[in-house]
Amino acid sequence: MLRAMTAPVAHVLVVEDEAAIAETVLYALRSEGYAASHCLLGGEALQRLQDGGIDLLVLDVGLPDLGGFEVCRRLRALPGAVAQLPVIFLTARNDELDRVLGLELGADDYMTKPFSPRELVARVRARLRRVPAPVIATPGPAEDGGWRETGAFAIDREGRRIRFQGQPLELTRYEYALLDALLQRPGAILSRAQLMDRGWDSSADSADRTVDTHVKTLRAKLRAAGASDEPIRTHRGVGYALQV
Repeated sequence: MLRAMTAPVAHVLVVEDEAAIAETVLYALRSEGYAASHCLLGGEALQRLQDGGIDLLVLDVGLPDLGGFEVCRRLRALPGAVAQLPVIFLTARNDELDRVLGLELGADDYMTKPFSPRELVARVRARLRRVPAPVIATPGPAEDGGWRETGAFAIDREGRRIRFQGQPLELTRYEYALLDALLQRPGAILSRAQLMDRGWDSSADSADRTVDTHVKTLRAKLRAAGASDEPIRTHRGVGYALQV
């Protein structure tokens, strides 16, 4: 008799130094069928990640050794696929600067304490089921390789790369998704919901504030690449548009 094949169980690593919070998160994840393990220290987490077998990281910011921001920075600098591991920050730090920093370092989401374990599990589920957004071709002259130019921008959708005025932009996956969506319809005003539809799996997967934060980090990177004006324009109460 053949045994039915089942999909592998996703493994979530929880890095949290408060035992009660860690136990709550682990219980919530395991109750939903995920494998979940725990470590107290950032250094230990990095070693576990390099050993493999982890599919997503739930990461506290205030750790006894390495801070969560430093753990995320080092993770993104590792070679290979491990550097792309989804990261959700879970922290008591609710300052806007901390949220921006976390997203700039490559985090996928940022939840503040106190938190809903049910919501955290929903966000974990959304991150784990995410697949790359479908490529929508845009008219324009082909450049070298798969690059296409739109004004001062050039995009290689197969390689998920974008250049501005000839300079490559170092983008997180969500910064890329949002800028790609804007490049598909230059000049058109896209609402936050439309941007979330293109960059996230579902509208329940994030919040307007997260879209605004990603736009803010994108603007900073464009200025660093030489933008003298704001290519991403805010239309209050409506959304954002890209001027190319």
